[in-house]
Amino acid sequence: MTYDFSSFESRGTEIVDWLGKEYTAIRTGQATPALLDVVKVDSYGAMTPINQVASVGVEDARTLRISPWDAGQIQSIEKAITDADLGVSVAVDDSGLRVIFPELTSDRRAQLLKVAKTKLEEARVSIRGARDEVMKGIEAANKGGDMSDDEKFDAKEELQKLVDTKNKALEDMYTRKETEINQ
Repeated sequence: MTYDFSSFESRGTEIVDWLGKEYTAIRTGQATPALLDVVKVDSYGAMTPINQVASVGVEDARTLRISPWDAGQIQSIEKAITDADLGVSVAVDDSGLRVIFPELTSDRRAQLLKVAKTKLEEARVSIRGARDEVMKGIEAANKGGDMSDDEKFDAKEELQKLVDTKNKALEDMYTRKETEINQ
């Protein structure tokens, strides 16, 4: 009997995707619209992602232009960005808002690297948790007589290869983010 690792594969993919989303929220020297994905705007009584009430575009390397579809939303967008505490300044003009990102200081770079490392560790812990769940399933199958000892050891080896692959993907993401922050 070969063990079905599809649950681990899907959970591992979710964890890798989660880390990718977390890393897009960590700002580097470049302004990207994805940095505002975490901002929710009070739009007619509902908390709505900023990209659903306005278009967000890059004006230059450190500035984003936000053009709300309803001019009455400018104040609530400004408040939402300010409340999100992203370390940016917001300027309102006649056509919308400009979000200006300051240059990164060496202290801020060190803080961002620490945050990125923490997120990486959270993802690794989640991978280990998923691995432990599958290990319990393998042990249960072995104790229940559905799997021989040899099959159990083969399944554990295969699982460890999958874990190593996911951890490598996480580590690669961290390395890319680290390079991005240090530029």
